[in-house]
Amino acid sequence: MEIRPITPRYAVSPQITIEDVPAIAAAGFVKVICNRPNVEVPSIMQSDAIGDAVRAAGMEYEVLELTHQTMTPENVQRQRDLAESCSGPVLAYCASGTRCSVVWALGQCDQMTTEDILNATTNAGYQLENLRPALDQIRGKAD
Repeated sequence: MEIRPITPRYAVSPQITIEDVPAIAAAGFVKVICNRPNVEVPSIMQSDAIGDAVRAAGMEYEVLELTHQTMTPENVQRQRDLAESCSGPVLAYCASGTRCSVVWALGQCDQMTTEDILNATTNAGYQLENLRPALDQIRGKAD
């Protein structure tokens, strides 16, 4: 498991396993968000199995399956609400962490500049320069 912090309160990771859950709890996360659709993984890695382990470890667990088609403004807002509705750090995961980074980036346009958003994701290891036009467009609407 590779946890990549984007902010002090929001980190992303490639797919986690049940065996990763104790380390996630020990790292201080209070919520885990699954952004990976169940159809992409075997049953042992699907959201029900991971969610049971996360809850048993004392953390909150939420599922918001994301694909290119479901990366809607409503789901961007839902991810932001899920991430902000808890008392501590959140770990979001998908196949590689990219979707979790993209949905975070799209949800920050009213609070951060495009440059700051892209710097945060780049520092976490996600090159999202191709999002610049979309971020600029959303920011234009926020101005």
